[in-house]
Amino acid sequence: MGTRNITRRESALHSELEALLWAMENMLQHSTCQSFGTDCKDLIAMIKEPHAWPSFTTKLERIETLQICFPDFSITHVPIARNQISDFLAKTARSFHRELFFIGCSIPFWLRKPPLA
Repeated sequence: MGTRNITRRESALHSELEALLWAMENMLQHSTCQSFGTDCKDLIAMIKEPHAWPSFTTKLERIETLQICFPDFSITHVPIARNQISDFLAKTARSFHRELFFIGCSIPFWLRKPPLA
């Protein structure tokens, strides 16, 4: 799992695309992970039909290039209700006022939810 707080993009879809690129680039360096999940159905549609999204051509070409490095690449839709840890990490990362990158097998204490009172 991982998280990064990226600067705001032109749209939420631009941010989703940027996040996937970051995840793919980092998984090449840190893991043999070949399966990615997202709660964004449009992102999956973009990857399956890149020609239908001409304003994203440059980023989609980069994803196509990275896919070659993953022999069994897959991306699946994971509803937010089933992906609460990832949703929490994304929201927490956005709250940091400095650059944040995290990749690991467990959530460090400084990113964990505070205990309920």
